[in-house]
Amino acid sequence: MNDSRHDGSLSDIPLPPEHLEAIKEAHEVLEHPGLAARLTELVGMPVERGLQMLPTAASESINAATMKALTKALDLAVSTLGDKTDAGPRLWSHKLMAGVSGAAGGAFGLPALAIELPLSTVLILRSVADIARSHGEELSELEVRLACLEVFALGGGRKTSEEGSGEDEGTEIGYLAVRAGLAKHVSDAAKHLARKGLTEPTAPPLVRFIAVIAKRFGVVVSEKVAAQAVPIIGAAGGALLNTFFIDHYQDIARAHFTMRALEREHGTELVRRIYRNL
Repeated sequence: MNDSRHDGSLSDIPLPPEHLEAIKEAHEVLEHPGLAARLTELVGMPVERGLQMLPTAASESINAATMKALTKALDLAVSTLGDKTDAGPRLWSHKLMAGVSGAAGGAFGLPALAIELPLSTVLILRSVADIARSHGEELSELEVRLACLEVFALGGGRKTSEEGSGEDEGTEIGYLAVRAGLAKHVSDAAKHLARKGLTEPTAPPLVRFIAVIAKRFGVVVSEKVAAQAVPIIGAAGGALLNTFFIDHYQDIARAHFTMRALEREHGTELVRRIYRNL
């Protein structure tokens, strides 16, 4: 159904109305990720102001925790995501566990990040995998497991450049551009893992793959840490904040795997052309 004769008008696209609506909904989520606004509402001040309150050394701690979290997530993706589990996404159980880990982060602040973030990231990845499965993805396939990790790069950090994307620093980066920028890294990582597994976790293809995701995921983590740094947040606020955090990535995952499902059914070119024209 990759018919290039259509000019992009939604009224002239040969897709069922419900699929066109699904693309519109995915576009709204993927092009306007809203975690910062929700955090601002929770703490009663702009997240940007919270970032200014963080100590100078915070960025190093956040970067280290982000890389550690994504490395653990990669290990999980490769080793266990393909295991058979009960059908259907268990979103609420993942949110509950994320809330518990967030309570620790809210109570102990930045020092707890090295422990809390890897746990939250693994819980999010499990939830993302459930969502992927519910959208017809085969988790036995390595490329699909890496697509689950891609979700961490899709949830924010839009004003930045991506390695291989051809965008300048400060350019607004959209969903399709991020996927295009990640495509080669995903391919290289998948080929390496297929040959050698995780026997060489510091191999360049894996390091580059994690680094590109970490660059964008770290922006969202910084916003989360900034909200946790507000003195009034406490353990209860930390639990709610982490629930927002996982809910944010669940929304991104649903939109991402909706797009992938429609691309499989109708062809990548057509679906992406409709998306671009919204």
